[in-house]
Amino acid sequence: MRFSIITPNYNGGSFLEQAITNIISQVGDGIKLEYIIIDGGSTDCSHEIMARYSSKIAISIIEKDNGPANAINKGLALATGDVLAWLNADDLYYPGTLQRVRLAMECRPEAAICFGSCPIIDQQGKEIRQNISRFKEFFYPFSSRFTYQCINYLSQPALFFRRSAFAQAGPLREDMVAAWDYEFILRLWRCGNAVHVPDTPLAAFRWHEQSISGQNFRIQFQEEYEAARADAGRFSPQTFIHFFVRWGIVGIYSLMAWLKKRL
Repeated sequence: MRFSIITPNYNGGSFLEQAITNIISQVGDGIKLEYIIIDGGSTDCSHEIMARYSSKIAISIIEKDNGPANAINKGLALATGDVLAWLNADDLYYPGTLQRVRLAMECRPEAAICFGSCPIIDQQGKEIRQNISRFKEFFYPFSSRFTYQCINYLSQPALFFRRSAFAQAGPLREDMVAAWDYEFILRLWRCGNAVHVPDTPLAAFRWHEQSISGQNFRIQFQEEYEAARADAGRFSPQTFIHFFVRWGIVGIYSLMAWLKKRL
C-alpha cells in the first residue's frame, strides 16, 4: 500500500527534524511512502533541515501560502498514494502506525476513513490533558457519522483517508480559521465508513500556546457547530446536541485557561 503523508510547515524548525525522521521510519514491509513537505517560506532553520533529508522527501515546495489549509491542499493535489494523511511538524506517529493502518484498510475495503487514539503531548513530549483524550476515546465504540455530527471526537493526526474518498470530498475549506479539518472529515464520511484501529495510539498531538487550537478554541468550536449544522441539517437532533456540546466544551476550556492564569 502506498501512503502519501503531507507535512505543512512554517517556521517549525524546532520540531521538523523529529517529524521527518519519525515519518520516514514508518517504511517497512508492504508500506511505500510518498513524503511531501509544503513550506510557507520559513525564515528559521527549516530549509536546512529539509535539505539534509532531501533524498527521503518525494516532493518539497517552498513558497508563500495562505495558511495551513492552503498548504495541505497543495500537498493533497500532488499526492498519488492509495491512503493520504497530513501530519504537522510538531506532531508524531507511533512506531508501526502506517503498518497498522494498512492492515485495517485492507480488511475494510469499504472504509473511507481510518482512525485511532491520539494522546496530547506538551513541547517536551510528555502526555498532558489525559482526561480530554479519554473523553474522546469514550465515543469510539459508538463511532458513526451521526455521532461525529454531534461531537468532534476524532483527532486529526491519527486520521487517514483513501485518495478515492478525497477525490469525492474535495479540498479543505480555506475560508475557515480553525475547524477546516472537522468540516473536511464530515465530507469524507459521506464517501464511506470509518474503521477504528484499537489498542495503542496511532499519533500524538502536540498542544502549545501557539498551536491553532491553543489560540482559537472559541472560533474553532463555533465553526465546528456551523459545519455540523450544514452537514446534518439545521433542525436535526445532531445539530441540537452539538449546540449544547459546543458550549459545554468552550466552558471547560475557558475555565482551564482562567485557572492557568491564576497559578
